[in-house]
Amino acid sequence: MKRIIWLALLSSFLLWLAWPPIPYTSFILLFALVPLMMALQELAESERTKETLFLIAGLSFLVWNTASIYWVFNSLNAVMPTIAACLLSLIPFGLGAFLMALSFWAYRKISLKFPAFLADISLIGLWMSYEYLHQTWDLKFPWMTLGNGFSTSAQLIQWYEYTGVYGGTLWILVSNILIFRLWMIWRTKASQQKETPKPSYQKRNVQFLLIALGLWVVLPITASLYIYNDYEEEVNPSNIVVVQPNIDPYGKNYTYTAQEQLSKLIKLSQQKGQVNTEFFIWPETALIGYTEEKDFFLSPNFKAVSHFLDSFKNATVITGAETYAVYPDKKTSSARFSKENNFYWDSFNTAVAIENSPELQFYHKSKLVPGVEKMPFPKLLSVLNPLFEKFGGTTGGYGGQAQPTNLYASSGIGVFSAICYESIWGDWVAEAVGKGAQFIAVITNDGWWGNTSGKDQHLDYARLRAIENRRWVARSANTGISAFINQRGDVVQQTEWWKEAVIKQDINLNSELTFYTKHQDWIVYPFLLIGVFSFAYAIFLGVIFRKKV
Repeated sequence: MKRIIWLALLSSFLLWLAWPPIPYTSFILLFALVPLMMALQELAESERTKETLFLIAGLSFLVWNTASIYWVFNSLNAVMPTIAACLLSLIPFGLGAFLMALSFWAYRKISLKFPAFLADISLIGLWMSYEYLHQTWDLKFPWMTLGNGFSTSAQLIQWYEYTGVYGGTLWILVSNILIFRLWMIWRTKASQQKETPKPSYQKRNVQFLLIALGLWVVLPITASLYIYNDYEEEVNPSNIVVVQPNIDPYGKNYTYTAQEQLSKLIKLSQQKGQVNTEFFIWPETALIGYTEEKDFFLSPNFKAVSHFLDSFKNATVITGAETYAVYPDKKTSSARFSKENNFYWDSFNTAVAIENSPELQFYHKSKLVPGVEKMPFPKLLSVLNPLFEKFGGTTGGYGGQAQPTNLYASSGIGVFSAICYESIWGDWVAEAVGKGAQFIAVITNDGWWGNTSGKDQHLDYARLRAIENRRWVARSANTGISAFINQRGDVVQQTEWWKEAVIKQDINLNSELTFYTKHQDWIVYPFLLIGVFSFAYAIFLGVIFRKKV
């Protein structure tokens, strides 16, 4: 049993070692799951119960998740007391590990009844179904999608412009399965007597697996390096200024008023702004103090920004803001009722486009953090509203949009402004790009996480959006890492952590749509069907009731 536990923990270590932000190690993902698969195989051949198999897999994934995203607790603890933060931390740590372990548990069940080839396909379907579920349901947290692991290796994954991150997940799973099957054959050979000749079919299997593994690993890398070195951006420049005000979100040293914060943003912008600057990108919630959207143009924030833009006639400010909307009736599921004012209202984490005109454009953050920004399963869990309110979370939650929308300059340039957490959704960003965005802005405030790997991972994941859509990314982080990322996914300029900074860059706008932008997560859908049928078989066709693994 000790050997099995150590093998499971070895997979945890390899997965952590390969995970961003550690550079130059992402290739380890191509074999990181093999020790766990070996452990589960040996466990299946022992006298242990099926619960032991699930626990071993769960241990491996829980250790990996905790080591890689420990920083989640920091961000939750920043907005609610420690007890509530601990409870909500179970979503990324415990729930993610549970779903991963469930995929491997069902895979082992399927392997009892089906040939190895079909069982391996079921594993791919089960795992990719888990990833898709964790991207779409109310407890969404796709941070640990396997394909994200290559975000530090842009040169190796240029083909993400066709498949997105699910192509990376498929690459990792198949590679691990092929290596595991080679180990199975080697172990069978080693257990035979020396004088027993090796069957010819076994030799053919080894040759086939070795060739398949070589092609599976080498061809995507070769194609990616070719694309990377051959890729040339069409020259279509636009001057962009990104501001990092470095305002402590905890307010430990000094708490800025709304006017002081805005003055700081303007002062920094003036340092780099020039006559041909077309966009100033400010971070998430840069404009503080909730403002009703229909009267936004009357607010002091709008007047100050408009006055600033008098010196930059061609520019548009894209900034985060706190806004709300009022309704006479309950128009949205997130709307709350104000007894004092006798109306319904929605609050938003908003990106606003302000230019030299009374025209205003709003985009509302719609991929909301479960428990903190949105109550998951609101009808089912409405009984918990008083508890979340007491702990400092939201009860009605923020409002959002059913579909992403772009913000436009008066010149017609379109930008999609992903707000913080949203930048890890490839399909959401691609949908917006497909509607006319010529570059991507990411506005965020990563200071809640502290000086942890979370801020670096968040930056790295933005590189994936650049590759998938072949769009420049201009990233403005209040206290995180602001950066410019080109269409190949290279970080060409970035700021330091916890440093006040302003950077500018002539980026190339792009209107061409990639295959991924047009079709998004097409590669996952066939495997969803396989995963659903595989899990149904494991549950309903009696395998679950066996006492042995």
